Amino acid sequence: MRALRANLRSLLVTFREALAELSQHKLRTLLTLLGMIFGVGAVIAMLNIGKGAEQEALRMIETMGLNNLIVKSTDLDNKDLYEQRKQSSGLSLRDGEVALTTLPFVQAVAAQKTIDTYAVLSESGKSSASASGVNQGYFQLTPYQLASGRLLTEDDERLLAQVAVLGEDVSRQLFPSANAVGHRIKINHLWFEVVGVLDSPFVKNTNFEGVRLGAEREQIFIPFATAMQRFSHKKLSPEVTELKFQLYPETDAQQAARAISHLLERRHNSVQDYALVVPAALMAQKMETQTIFNIVMSCVAGISLLVGGIGIMNIMLATVLERTREIGLCRAIGATQRDIRNQYLVESFTIATLGGLLGIIFGVVLSEVIALYAGWAISWSLHAVLLSFTVCAVIGLLFGVYPAIKASRLNPIDALQSD
Repeated sequence: MRALRANLRSLLVTFREALAELSQHKLRTLLTLLGMIFGVGAVIAMLNIGKGAEQEALRMIETMGLNNLIVKSTDLDNKDLYEQRKQSSGLSLRDGEVALTTLPFVQAVAAQKTIDTYAVLSESGKSSASASGVNQGYFQLTPYQLASGRLLTEDDERLLAQVAVLGEDVSRQLFPSANAVGHRIKINHLWFEVVGVLDSPFVKNTNFEGVRLGAEREQIFIPFATAMQRFSHKKLSPEVTELKFQLYPETDAQQAARAISHLLERRHNSVQDYALVVPAALMAQKMETQTIFNIVMSCVAGISLLVGGIGIMNIMLATVLERTREIGLCRAIGATQRDIRNQYLVESFTIATLGGLLGIIFGVVLSEVIALYAGWAISWSLHAVLLSFTVCAVIGLLFGVYPAIKASRLNPIDALQSD
């Protein structure tokens, strides 16, 4: 225990001497530190950006439903549509019902029918929003939350009720200074009572791997039966614009997608009048891309740390040459090779530590600047800070080993006689 205390005191004294020595050459020390500062800061910023991108991607996928499969009707011109309708009538409610009854991994299904909307207005304003008919189970398969009012019910569907649930942006446009619930809006030629307003999940981006997100903020939802019975639709248009399938937990989304695609292919006589979106696959693709990005950027940042390590070795070798006579004097009055070696190792470690601490500050500032001007999401990671600082300290030690050994092996007599 006494020996340990003695060693700690010796290291503390050596550390103070290292700080004093570095402070005598402030500019040279600062230039040596820059490589470590930029390297540590770049690693922290890149890992923070990568982690932020992963969390943002997860939030975006959650708006689609990570455990959902989405089948959308494709848009075609009239000539191609006419040819397709000879073989297939397009997406329908029956497609969803058959999948629900025959595929054991399908837990629920919901349908959506887009209305050709040419006018949306209220007593207080107007909007360019689109309207869609959805069945009662639609909101159970989506992460949409209510800001006020209620959602659509089975009674609304059965009674062909003229009621509507508004997206957040639509509510703000039609009723800028009042709660929309209880008021009336006009969709094309029909009046609807607003029974609910959605509180949409916030995502910075509105597009994820080619899929538009956040569209519900600009939509009006009415009962599916009302949409089918009260509005006219284009000739040859499919009964359903979109089907959402909710899978049971632990279901392999890719296998489920293949099964649903095979089912629809048989029901539609191999006509590809639909497109299948697999949120889980999009998430996996995004994570794979993000991982590659993180690795590449971390390697680039790591090169800065290596360059900084080379700078430390260079400055320590120069220091050995400058202080050759001092080393010879220390050896002459009793300093051992171990003492000299430890002194120079502590100096190189001190430079790396200072560079790491300043690099952390630089990384924090750099992350905030990138988030502010590039609009990228960032998420603070203690792992990134610890990893970059540790690598920086290790590099400082490794690149200081050779100069320290060289200094400790100097012959005392030759060192004292050097110029």
